[in-house]
This record gives sequence, C-alpha cells and structure tokens, in this order.
Amino acid sequence: MSEERKTLDLWFDPLCPWAWMTSRWALEVAKVRPVDVRFHVMSLSALNEGRDLDEHYRDLMDAAWSGARVALAVQQQHPEKLADFYTALGTRIHPGGQPNERVTHEAALAEVGLPVELAAAGDSDASDDELRAANAEVAAQVGTDVGTPVIRVDGMSLFGPVISPAPKGEEAGRLWDGFVNVVAYPGFFELKRSRTVDPIFD
Repeated sequence: MSEERKTLDLWFDPLCPWAWMTSRWALEVAKVRPVDVRFHVMSLSALNEGRDLDEHYRDLMDAAWSGARVALAVQQQHPEKLADFYTALGTRIHPGGQPNERVTHEAALAEVGLPVELAAAGDSDASDDELRAANAEVAAQVGTDVGTPVIRVDGMSLFGPVISPAPKGEEAGRLWDGFVNVVAYPGFFELKRSRTVDPIFD
C-alpha cells in the first residue's frame, strides 16, 4: 500500500445526512491513512432549482438555502474553520435533530469561535450565484444527476460513497483503499445497491 500523501476534497450541503456520514468517514480516514481532508460547500437547493419536485422535497430545498449560505460565508471568510464549523453544525442538525435555522447556525458559529453575525448570510441571496458556481464545478467533475457528497482524489471525482454507519479506524482505512482504486480508473462510472437503512449516527 502506497504511503504517498493524498488530499481528499469533499463537497457537502450541511442539510444532507448522507454527506454528513461520508464526512465522518473521511475524518476517520485521516486518522489512519496519510490523507488531508478539505471541505467545500455546494448547495442542494441550487442543484434542484427548476426541477419538478414533490411538495415535501420542494419545501426542504427552499429551507436548505440558509445553511449552505452560512457555510459558504465561513468558507470565504474563515476557511481554516470550515471543517470545525461543519462538525459543529452537522452534529446539531443530524444526530442532534435541530432545525437548519438561524438559531442553530449561531450556536455552531459560537462553538467554534466565529462571529455569530455570519449567520445573517443565511437570510440573504447575495451569495447564491457563488453556490451555483460551486455546483457547476462539481457538475463538471461528475455530471448533473448526482447530489452530495462528491469526493475528488488525484483530480478524479465520484459521487459518494453513500454509507451507513460511517466506518471507524482501520475499517475506514480499508474502505478508503478501495475507493482510491475505484476513483482512479477513468472508465469507472457506477456501483449501486438499494439502501436498506437510514443514516445511523453513532
């Protein structure tokens, strides 16, 4: 197994539980393999603009803008804090069951020592074109028929992995070893089986 240091770039929307699960795996990988994890914000709301969605999912997408906007503000103004902010916010939203709303954003910002005023970004559409641009960057890598998470390694990208629960320790490392081999092959496009469990937060 190569010990060459690699960078794992992961695009996420804070509301996506599957991106959250993958992000927890990525951080585990960094503990057991020579891997640096870098997070990037994208937006499921922007991705689903203009699409014919059922009423429930449309409401979810309309509400999802705010979390992505705040995360983008952190990425732009305090990039060194994005991973910590995502952990603080995602812990509240996913295992914590808190709403993707301003009070939750403010609590996550405060936890990681960031100005709570950054939460105001969630109420403004001023950065939405930048979120759309982030989505366009992702689409250029993996196409338009995927969501979050998207991972890039050595210039090659894939949607996923979609996992539950997130493996830990050496099990996380072994999944990474396989993922690196798969993503490296330019002719690889898809592996899939139906999900039989919801996200298991542990």
